[in-house]
Amino acid sequence: MSRKGRARRISDCTAGGFRSNARAPHRRSDGEGADQAFVIGVLTSAADFERARAWRVTDAPDYERYLADTADLLAEALRRFDTVRARMFHPQDFAEFCVLHGLDPAEPAARDRYLLNPALQTQLLAYQGEELAGDFVPRLVRARENGLTLRHADLILDGGLYGATGEADEDHGRWVRTAHQRGSEVLRRMLVGAGAGVYELRVRVDAPGGRLSAAARVLQWEDGVVRINDEDLELVCAVLCAGLALELPGVAVLHGSQGSAAACGEYRPAAWAWSSGGPDWAPAARPVRLDGVAAQPGYSLGTVC
Repeated sequence: MSRKGRARRISDCTAGGFRSNARAPHRRSDGEGADQAFVIGVLTSAADFERARAWRVTDAPDYERYLADTADLLAEALRRFDTVRARMFHPQDFAEFCVLHGLDPAEPAARDRYLLNPALQTQLLAYQGEELAGDFVPRLVRARENGLTLRHADLILDGGLYGATGEADEDHGRWVRTAHQRGSEVLRRMLVGAGAGVYELRVRVDAPGGRLSAAARVLQWEDGVVRINDEDLELVCAVLCAGLALELPGVAVLHGSQGSAAACGEYRPAAWAWSSGGPDWAPAARPVRLDGVAAQPGYSLGTVC
């Protein structure tokens, strides 16, 4: 947010699509910004900020000031555009992108092409006014990692995950959609069976080209309402989809605190494990340790409605 006592300065270093509009702050009038999207890349660490200096992407004197300026820019964008999205501005990714396409990284057009590259759209997050330096910056980092995994999953599914196969192969698209629905149902049954609580779900599938991994924090209320970040939900379902579609070996662990405030604040540690080596998921045959988390064989998903 703007600080009192200093001149307001907004860097457009990583803004894409509507830079000229982003410079002049004012409240959106009726119809202005309708059906338009504002996209911005955010440097997520002081080290990345220092590397980006060579490309003159910001005139901020330090990373703290850069974050404050970027928060101002995002707040302004929320007033003016229907959709505001952000992604991590990763210096190494950007440098490689410029080499691949023969671009000058110091040119604003190069940054726009990088931010709006269709192959990287899975890294975008909707911004809705969150504190930038709090939860949102770490989410941007995870979104990049998630996006790379989503691209891997889409690749081994021959483009079926995001419709790259087009209408030429309807059977293939239908096959992937069916697997995705089955993966979503597996996730639903895992969470319903766990009941109210605070959990973390980790899924790993051994896929061609390397493992597919996903993790998501889950908050489930007594009435069954579940809170999970959209980007994490998308990734978990994609990994489950790839595993089921190709019948790949995999393991999943759901762990955390089972219980609720309604039960007088009684929380119990819980950790369940499932595995898959074919067309379905079942309780693990033996205790499992995944990413340092030990879990006992989980409940049968077939018994969960």
